[in-house]
Amino acid sequence: MELHEKYFSELTAAELYELLRIRAEVFVVEQNCVYQDLDYDDQQSVHLWLTVAGRVVALCRVCPAGTHMHEVSIGRVVTTDRGKGYGRQLMCRAIEAARHHFGARRIDIEAQCYARGFYEQVGFRQASDVFMLDGIQHIRMTWEESFLGETSCRSSV
Repeated sequence: MELHEKYFSELTAAELYELLRIRAEVFVVEQNCVYQDLDYDDQQSVHLWLTVAGRVVALCRVCPAGTHMHEVSIGRVVTTDRGKGYGRQLMCRAIEAARHHFGARRIDIEAQCYARGFYEQVGFRQASDVFMLDGIQHIRMTWEESFLGETSCRSSV
């Protein structure tokens, strides 16, 4: 397994194409949700993805404060090979990247409700009531530096 971590400006055309293709495959096609994925937040973000044998198995982006959300945020979280722990490993690395690149002491996400337990495993806590976003129920969740002892994150990549 290999971790890739790049700012938008460092992505090759082929890498960007593959990340966007996977996002569309999952968020638009699989979830049957028509929405505007390309939102101009990618250009300021750090993009992370895991590959196994050259194939992307998980991806996300880390947005600086003031772009996608008021605080530093992690979004567009996708796991293509589910049930193998890749999503958890990626989220732990995304938290590290948010702290390293953007000095995050707090990270916000907009999580689909069904994924609440997944995000709780890596230290996020529910911070809002349920709301609709692009026709899917979401909640806002927050990670704070003070929660570090409550996470299952281990440097495993």
